[in-house]
Formats: sequence, structure tokens, C-alpha cells
Amino acid sequence: MRLKTTYIIGVLLIIWASFIYFTFINRPLNITESPENIDSQLNVLEGGIDEQFKHNREMINKLHTFLEHKKRNKMKNESSKQIKTQEHNGFVIPILVFACNRVSVSRCLDQLLQYRPNPDQFPIIVSQDCNHKETTDVINRYGSQVTLIKQPDQSDIEVLPQEKKFKGYFKIARHYGWALNQTFFNFNFDAVIIVEDDLEVAPDFFEYFTATYPLLLEDPTLWCISAWNDNGKIGLVNENNPEQLYRTDFFPGLGWMLTKKLWSELCTKWPKSYWDDWIRQPNQRKERACIRPEISRTKTFGKIGVSNGLFFEKHLKYIKLNDLFVPFTKMDLSYLLKDTYDREFVLKVYQSPVVSYQELKEDKIVYDGPVRIVYHTKDAFKRNAKMLGLMDDFRRACSIFQSGVPRMAYRGIVTFFYKKRIVHLAPSFNWKGYDLSWS
Repeated sequence: MRLKTTYIIGVLLIIWASFIYFTFINRPLNITESPENIDSQLNVLEGGIDEQFKHNREMINKLHTFLEHKKRNKMKNESSKQIKTQEHNGFVIPILVFACNRVSVSRCLDQLLQYRPNPDQFPIIVSQDCNHKETTDVINRYGSQVTLIKQPDQSDIEVLPQEKKFKGYFKIARHYGWALNQTFFNFNFDAVIIVEDDLEVAPDFFEYFTATYPLLLEDPTLWCISAWNDNGKIGLVNENNPEQLYRTDFFPGLGWMLTKKLWSELCTKWPKSYWDDWIRQPNQRKERACIRPEISRTKTFGKIGVSNGLFFEKHLKYIKLNDLFVPFTKMDLSYLLKDTYDREFVLKVYQSPVVSYQELKEDKIVYDGPVRIVYHTKDAFKRNAKMLGLMDDFRRACSIFQSGVPRMAYRGIVTFFYKKRIVHLAPSFNWKGYDLSWS
């Protein structure tokens, strides 16, 4: 628009100058003047006209320069506004790695650094307990790539005689409480992704959390994003569908994200031990859910720990770690919001035909598509889960906390992949909620 105005002004100036020129040149000559005087006057007039044209050209050039300068400034300002908007809409989420006495923490850190897309967006904080020098030395080798903080309270913890062998769980709970307080209230981050020192991560680990973080902010019925599927063993997941995500009422942990808002709610009543089972209690969960993947984005390699390898040989070492990059940030994940998910997922589950375990195992189902195995009691659930290779427990054997939620269940429904089809191990349609006595 401004360039167009410049051209109009220039044309008007040229017309004005031409008018003056032709007016003076074509005016009637004073015949009383001598030819020499007329020639002299014409020379003066032509010189004035030339000077006027020169002045007009200078004015037009100055106008061009001025408008180009304004245009560049406008583009610069718009670009600056765009960058500021991106910074404002962006987020920084630290990866909080819990370490103790495993020098193999390097295996975890190496993968995090390998797959991390942006060190400014995903700073890595390693929180170490135990004062294990060899582990500290390993962490220090990473220099400025990670920030090391150390849990200062190394005092012994008094426990009841029957819980002496579980003292490690008390120390872990103390460490978690301290490190999360540091992350949220000292470093002042708005969210954090928790990783333990014995976890491998998938190539799209950061992509997964980047895409699901907005869901966590938008949907108040969500309280965590987890990279873990407790039933994600080879043969129980659809490896051709790594982009599939689900809601679950069970807190999965093992690579998970929470917000400062949630921690502010939990920190004042943080337990002295068994924090992961405590967090699954109804009083903490408050009917909120987590997002979990079909195929895990983490895998544990820590056979030896405070749990003494509980479940590792039977289960954990068979978990499938996703090895393909899924561009989650380019996908529409709104189907995971509660209203949509409850309407569509529950409908699909209860429209699927009911089959028996024997029919499923012997592949005697004549139709394609998802199927449903129904359970009504705790024993029926555990029996079917064990036959199908699912985790059939509701809590750890050493825990005093109860939730009654089967692992990976949503509204009592445990969804998995078996014999090349989706299977729902589900309660009846008029399900009344979880029963604490099932724990």
C-alpha cells in the first residue's frame, strides 16, 4: 500500500514539473525582446527545470528508502513477535533422573542425551542418593550436559522389625520427596519427567511427552503421562500400531510426567514408604487417569534393586521397547480427552462379541476384530489374566496400600493384543467401580 502511494506521489511530481516546463516553454514570447535575451531566458528556464527534476528524483529516492526501511522494521517486528509467541507457547520440562549406587546410570543418560531434541527444552537433572562415589564419578563425567544434585539426608531410617528388609522403600520415598521439592520449588519448573537410573528410553521418548503434555494441562481428569505399559510384553502388544495410546486408572510409573500443581497437592502428605502404591490409593488418585502407550517407551534393565528382582525374570525383561519414531506432535490426540474417550472407547468395548479364553487360545473365533472376555469376580480376573500372560496382581506384596485397580485397567477394562487381535478383559457393562477388597 505504501509503495503504491510512493508511485502516485512521484507521478504527481513529474506531472507538476512537466506542467511548469511546458507552461514556460510554450508561453507567448515578448516580441519586443531580442533573440539573445530570449535564448538567455530559455537557458535559465531549462536549467531550473532540470534542477527541479533532479530534486524530484531525490525526493522519490528518499521516499523509497524511507518506505523500505519501514517495511524492514515491520518484518523485523513481526518476526520478533512470532519468536516471542513461540517462546511463550513453548515449555521447558526437565528430566529428573533418580540415581543411587548404579554405575550403569550411564546407560540411561547416554540414551537420554542421544534422543534429546533440544537441551534447553529438556534439561537433565540427576538426583543422587546413597553417596556412592563410583556412581558420582560416572555422573560427573557428563559435565555441563547434566546437573547433579545430591540428597543431603543420609541418616538411617528406623523401621519396624517386620519391615527391615523393605527399608530401601523408605529411603526411596524420602529421596523422591526431596528431589521433587527441589525441582518444583527451588528450580521452579512447571512439570517434570521422572526417570530412574535403570531405564532405557525409546527413540520417540521426548516426542511422546511433548505431544501429550498439552493433554495433561487441558484435561483435569488426567494426572500423569506414563511411558510404561505393565502388560507390554512381546506377544501382548500390536507392534504394527506403535502410535496407539490409552487412558488407564492404574498409575504405571517407570518414566512418567507430573505437574507442579499435582506435586503441590501431594507433597504435604507424601508417605514415608511405598510411594508408588500410596499414589494409587483412591484418596490420591481421586478418579483421575493417566495416559499410557500400547508399546512402552521405557524398559528397565535393573534386575537387582530394592525389590530383589521381583517380577523381572517372569515379566519385566520381556517388555517390548518401542524402536520406531512416531511423530506424535503431528497427530490429533484429542481422542484421549475423557468425554470423547469414554464415549468411543467404552462403546467399542461393549459392542465387541464375548468369547471364552479357550476359544481365543485355540483360535476358534470366526470373525475379525476386537473381542471381549468377561469377568465378574476377583478370582475370575486373576485366572484369566494369568492364562493370558497379563500381570494379575493389584499391588506389591509388601505394600500396605490398597487400590483395587488391575494393572492398566480403565473402568475395569484391561486392553491388550493377543492372537493378532485386540482383546478386552472387561467387567459387566453395569460395572460399579473398583473394589478395595480385591487388593
